[in-house]
Amino acid sequence: MKVYHGSDVQIEKIDLLKSREYTDFGRGFYVTNIRGHAHRRAVNIAVENNTQPIVTQFEYIEAYPINAELSVKSFATPSEEWVNFVMMNRDVSIIQPAHSYDIVEGPVANDWVTWQIKRYQKGRITIKQLIAELQYREQTHQICFCTLQSLLSLEIIDDDQRFDNEDLYSMLISSLMNDYKFSEREATHRLYRSAVFARLSDKDTKMYEKAWQDIYKMLQTELKKKL
Repeated sequence: MKVYHGSDVQIEKIDLLKSREYTDFGRGFYVTNIRGHAHRRAVNIAVENNTQPIVTQFEYIEAYPINAELSVKSFATPSEEWVNFVMMNRDVSIIQPAHSYDIVEGPVANDWVTWQIKRYQKGRITIKQLIAELQYREQTHQICFCTLQSLLSLEIIDDDQRFDNEDLYSMLISSLMNDYKFSEREATHRLYRSAVFARLSDKDTKMYEKAWQDIYKMLQTELKKKL
């Protein structure tokens, strides 16, 4: 299975010590089989850190955990067990790691899901209502490799990781939303109506070869004249 990791660094060797604690499935190296989601995360990180987005592609050798008799936990869909597992791993009062699995696979508890879980924790909705809400959201996927031995399941694939114009536009829109508090709709509208976008669309200008930060500064300069 091909899986992807979105960040702003080139992954050459995975270091679990750099992984954060109190995440959905605990401390580990996270990947997804949904490339678009990895790209989105890479763009968000790059915008936040003023860096370049990078998606690293891996081959997940699914036979390895079986042959090596690793402990694997899989959640096919959001469930009461999945909610309790995520809550356990995010609980700062519990000594980490909170589980002994080598690999955990399942849905992502994104910001919207986290908000729903908090509503459940406060008794505002029942577990059945929570699961019903989660069943109809956009499909998400993540795999957490929690131990050094589990990392042997991954092989880096050399891939052309250059981002295209759509990725560039996503970064510019995200930056506008962060810096000017625009809605996504307004940020998109302002970008596509800008002279900067017109120049980007003209290949003869070769503007698309510039770093996204430089293009964003040009967009900001244009906006100052209009705001």
